[in-house]
Amino acid sequence: MTTENPFPLGQPGFVSHPIDRAAHIRTDADKLFALESHRNARAYVIHRDSLLVTQGADGPRALLTLDEARKFGANPGTIFLGLHEGAPIFGMGISATAAEDLMGRKDVGVENLRAVAASGAVPARELSTIAMAKSLVSWHQRHGFCANCGVRTAMADGGWKRVCPSCKTEHFPRTDPVVIMLVTAGDKCLMGRQSQFPPTMWSCLAGFVEAAETIESAVQREILEEAGIQCTDVRYYMTQPWPYPSSLMIGCIARATTTDITVDKNELEDARWFSRDEAVAMLARQHPEGLTGPHPVAIAHHLLANWIAQTA
Repeated sequence: MTTENPFPLGQPGFVSHPIDRAAHIRTDADKLFALESHRNARAYVIHRDSLLVTQGADGPRALLTLDEARKFGANPGTIFLGLHEGAPIFGMGISATAAEDLMGRKDVGVENLRAVAASGAVPARELSTIAMAKSLVSWHQRHGFCANCGVRTAMADGGWKRVCPSCKTEHFPRTDPVVIMLVTAGDKCLMGRQSQFPPTMWSCLAGFVEAAETIESAVQREILEEAGIQCTDVRYYMTQPWPYPSSLMIGCIARATTTDITVDKNELEDARWFSRDEAVAMLARQHPEGLTGPHPVAIAHHLLANWIAQTA
């Protein structure tokens, strides 16, 4: 585990792109079959929101040979993620029964992906590929039947499509856009907390973009619905893939035009304004009330840290 910060400003988790997705290979079944036998083929094994991790003399390792993955009980179906320095990388799932069989072992475990990412147990450069595996494995597990006629579908194109053998409908993995925003009013910023957060943590507000809605409108609507605050001057910061199960976090900054908070208790446990000095202390884990900000793995941390840097 590294002691350095693997997520410097502007580089949250899951955003690096170390592999060539090699989309032209996905439709070549013979090539894909041959790649599974490649001596350098490797796979990430996913179970729900967790990742299979081995423990060895050199520390934890998530990138397994396909033989290792199968030995631990991974499903035979593989999803082609791409090429890394010419070596094929795959994603594989594992059943609940097989995952339970690994409980108590010291050489391998099924670890919560958020915890693995936040702790630095897996190199940050691998996280975007792991996120790809997580999103695709989850999609296949949830979309085994045709939404058009109800017949069981079959995996195609290296796992990037499912096809209905009855009505021939093609189904593709989806990505759900989510706006996440830091709203400011002078030297204060708005943050909220949900009941499932750690007891001291506060973060940026977020919500799904709805049908036929712009990013700007989604930011304004979500802030008004959740906190009763009207805002304007919506600006884009950056995006972050968030594989729970398959969202794209669209980071934005906005300026509040009102400051009286009315919390929607169905969405938030609480919301409040924090001064810049408080935000600095929260990220440093030095707030006098013991309050903390979001972890650097999350885009919310970078929205907050960027605002702090811009207002220095």
